[in-house]
Amino acid sequence: MNKYIYILFFSINITLAQEYPPSLSINEAISFALENNSEIINAKNEIDKAYKEKWKTISVGLPQIKASFDYSNFLELPVSLIPAQFFGGQEGDFTEVSFGTEQNLVGSAKISQLLFDGSYLVGLQATKSYIEFFDNALKKTNHEVRKSVTNAYVNSLISKENLKIIDKNIMNLDKTLDEAKKLFNGGFIEEESVEQLKITLSELESQRKFANQLQFLLKDLLKISLGYNEQAKLELKSSLESIIDIQINKIPQIETWDLNSNIDIKIANNYVEQKRLEYKLEQSKSLPKLSAFISGAYTGNSNSFTFNNQNQKWFGSALFGMSLNVPIFSSLGRSASSQIAKISYEQSKINLKTTQQQIKINVKNAKVSLELAIDDFYVTKNNMELSERIENKNKIKFSQGMASSFELRQAQTQLYTAQKKYLDALQDLVSKKIELETLLNINN
Repeated sequence: MNKYIYILFFSINITLAQEYPPSLSINEAISFALENNSEIINAKNEIDKAYKEKWKTISVGLPQIKASFDYSNFLELPVSLIPAQFFGGQEGDFTEVSFGTEQNLVGSAKISQLLFDGSYLVGLQATKSYIEFFDNALKKTNHEVRKSVTNAYVNSLISKENLKIIDKNIMNLDKTLDEAKKLFNGGFIEEESVEQLKITLSELESQRKFANQLQFLLKDLLKISLGYNEQAKLELKSSLESIIDIQINKIPQIETWDLNSNIDIKIANNYVEQKRLEYKLEQSKSLPKLSAFISGAYTGNSNSFTFNNQNQKWFGSALFGMSLNVPIFSSLGRSASSQIAKISYEQSKINLKTTQQQIKINVKNAKVSLELAIDDFYVTKNNMELSERIENKNKIKFSQGMASSFELRQAQTQLYTAQKKYLDALQDLVSKKIELETLLNINN
């Protein structure tokens, strides 16, 4: 029994390992999310539904076949009154008569075919636009998931880097505190200087606890974006340095960019086309509708259930017909509906122009923001390196009695602030880069 349990457990672990790779680079993470993210899956399902809707629309214009079987059993036959004089009776008297048989069985079939319907033709055109809309909706979802995964991946790496920086600061401060205690015991500095360092160390340890919790939280958020199992292990293969290099060295160019490649523009065009077809649909409602049908039936009659006997008589009938519906006057109702649809169509074209103008502005702003983010990254990186040197010099001066605890504290605060600004600048750089790539419809 234990053997089978072990085999089952081992098989489950293998399955989980296959479904959730233990480590991913940033590009692998994006590829995984584009297949497993719940929003992506739902967007693909919407496309499948759109194709089903397309066939549903097409089927309206194809032959429709119906069959029916009706069985009736009169517990008591209806009675009709007939003038008695028909049977030799007196005028004014009536005779009670029952017609038909107690049991009847009718089997019938009907085939109908739509020959012309203006709204049907418009509906066929609309199915193409309908599918294109959900195709573009999937592409937009892909962009959003790509953006979400990239930011989550980088944020997770930044939180890890932040933890390393804090650990390094704590380690350096521990050494400084040990030296300060020795100086205090030797009477070279005041106790206040030691206490000041203890306060700084306490603040760093508190920051470390928060940074450690944040690291796990950001990893869980990344798993959600990926469509990962929350319990699955995940290591990040891409380094922060390699990602920084890509962000800085591969700057998208907007000079040759095609506005119509933007996914929001494509969706806005889909919306215009839908409104155009809605207007066309309202106009088509004034056209006639023509259909044809043919039906046939067999009827069996009996006073008892003899319909399965070979001697049962069946009486057949057949019918062919056509139906023409011509709209004549709707008290201007159709005209009003058509005008409403036309106004909506014109509004959609105005909205498209507005969207085009807004996207152009957004692209320019995103390019400028990215360039500023790159400059800010270099500035904060340089400031952090300068702050490290200044803090190191003040530590040496403090140990030699040439700098006060206040001066050391000031240098440490400046360093910690510079480190935070550097990480914030890195996060902002990645965010601005992916924002511009999304607007330009670039998939790296």
